[in-house]
Amino acid sequence: MIPALLAPAPLRTAVDVETADEAGFLQDLQRALAAPPHSISPKYFYDAEGSRLFDRICELPEYYPTRTERAILSENAADIAREIGTGCDLVEFGAGSCSKVRLLLGDLRPRRYLPIDISSEHLEVSAAELEREHPGLLVLPVAGDYTSTFHLPPALAGAPRVGFFPGSTIGNFTPAEALQFLRGAARMLSGGGLLFGADLVKDPAVLHAAYNDAQGVTAAFNLNLLARANRELGADFDVDAFWHSAFYNAAAGRIEMHLVSRRHQRVALGGECYELDEGLALHTENSYKFTLDGLRRLAVQAGFRPQAVWTDPDRLFSVHWLRAPERE
Repeated sequence: MIPALLAPAPLRTAVDVETADEAGFLQDLQRALAAPPHSISPKYFYDAEGSRLFDRICELPEYYPTRTERAILSENAADIAREIGTGCDLVEFGAGSCSKVRLLLGDLRPRRYLPIDISSEHLEVSAAELEREHPGLLVLPVAGDYTSTFHLPPALAGAPRVGFFPGSTIGNFTPAEALQFLRGAARMLSGGGLLFGADLVKDPAVLHAAYNDAQGVTAAFNLNLLARANRELGADFDVDAFWHSAFYNAAAGRIEMHLVSRRHQRVALGGECYELDEGLALHTENSYKFTLDGLRRLAVQAGFRPQAVWTDPDRLFSVHWLRAPERE
């Protein structure tokens, strides 16, 4: 999966996105089951049930990223607005429940908010709630995959376009994909900039607990990918025949999530039958962890000018403001 941001294409409707997503899900899952490397994009986690489970993950005591980032945004909202300026055209990549942007709207006062999310049902509910809470704010939800071809409405005259990319989603990309995403964002946000969150390198024990919570919500989130395939693609996965596995690969600087087959089994999918050996691991997600200096070097390589950085006292998490190049 290579991030593609913007390309000439019509604005997708929710129906278009869901149809394309189902076809892509089938093809990608068949490819993942057929041969190594057995891996699939984490974007397929986020159907309505997956989005609901992820919202639960964000509330877990072990899962520090969400509450830490929220604290950073809340405590520094006025400072962030001074850096960015008010009256921007605000675009959020992977908006989900639109919860974090609420912490900034009062100080940032954007002219328009464009939340993008692959789960159209989740997005519509969140956007409607946001409009009720902020009746003067123009909210135009875009149901789509921001890592694939999509198109935004024309920019507003006199309103710099600012991207918001919280949650350390940048860590779900490979290093090459992260660089390509940022390069595309620098072009799309020319004359404005990007505010994004990134998880930092830390004690592996803290990371292990965050992705292996005692309540098993993260496991359910991971396994829901198979349940989604059963619901949407007519597959016959025995969800109970898989383990959730999450661990920190220190050499690669990332958390890895896998679904591990507990036994030899056969799975029917898309008219084909796939043999899964005992111990076969389906790689469902990476979550890279960063250093501050490493992130700034990456931003410069992508064409941004790094500006302010905000962290929590324990330096668990970081929020970065990057200035995009001016329009040519």
